[in-house]
Amino acid sequence: MNIRTAEPADRPAIRDVARRSLQASYSLGPQAITSAIEEWYDEDRLDEIMADEDHTVLVADRDGQVVAFSESVVPGDDTGTLLWLHVDPAHRGEGIASELFEETRDHLTDLGAAHLDGRVLADNVEGNAFYTDRGFDQVGTDEVEIDGRTYVENIYAEAEQWGREPIEADDGRTVYIDHDNSERGSIAPFNVVFVDEEGQDRYGYFCSNCNTLANSMDSMGRIECDSCGNVRKPLRWDAAYL
Repeated sequence: MNIRTAEPADRPAIRDVARRSLQASYSLGPQAITSAIEEWYDEDRLDEIMADEDHTVLVADRDGQVVAFSESVVPGDDTGTLLWLHVDPAHRGEGIASELFEETRDHLTDLGAAHLDGRVLADNVEGNAFYTDRGFDQVGTDEVEIDGRTYVENIYAEAEQWGREPIEADDGRTVYIDHDNSERGSIAPFNVVFVDEEGQDRYGYFCSNCNTLANSMDSMGRIECDSCGNVRKPLRWDAAYL
C-alpha cells in the first residue's frame, strides 16, 4: 500500500471512490450523492483544493489503483481537521482506513498541527464509531448542505483539548468560545461561539486575530470581523461559497 499526496491524474479515481463510499455509508439519495460529488470533487474544485496550501488530499494507492483518500485542512492555528476519509467499499476491512488515518495525522503534524479533530455526518454509524474507537470525544455539531437539504455533522476531537471559555457578549449575556472548533480566516482562525456551554446552539464566531466577537456578514454572505477585517473562509468547498 502506497499512501501519497494526490495528483491531478487521480481526480477521476477520487470521485469514483467518494461516490461508492457515500452510497455504502450514508442514507443519501442518488441525486444528493451526485450533487455532492459535483460540488466537492469536480475537476476544477479538486484543482483548487490541491493548490490550496491549507488543504491536503492523500490517496491510498494499491498497485496503481486508488482505493481510498482523505481530505484534511490546517486552517491557520495548530488544529488539523480531517474533513473526509473515504474507502472504496470493495476494500474495506483490510485496515486501509486506519493506515490512511495515521498517515493523515502524521502529515498534519508535519504541517504544524498539534491537535486533530474530525467531522462525519451523524447518520454514518461506522464513521462515528471510527472516531470513538480511537479515543475521540464528540465536542459539537455542525450542518452541511447537500443538494438543498441540511444534514447534521458531528465534530470529534482528541480527548485532551482546551474546551469552551465563557465571554460576555455586547448584549450582556454570557456566550462560550469553543477553542477546539475553529475555521480558517483570511488573517487568523475564527473560533465557533455557542450560546450554551454544551455547544448546542451557535452564537457566532470569535476572531483570534483581535480577540473580538465577529458576527457581521459581508455582501457575499461571509462572516467578517468589524475590528480587523478578518474574513471567515469555509472549511467546505461547495457551491454555497462561490
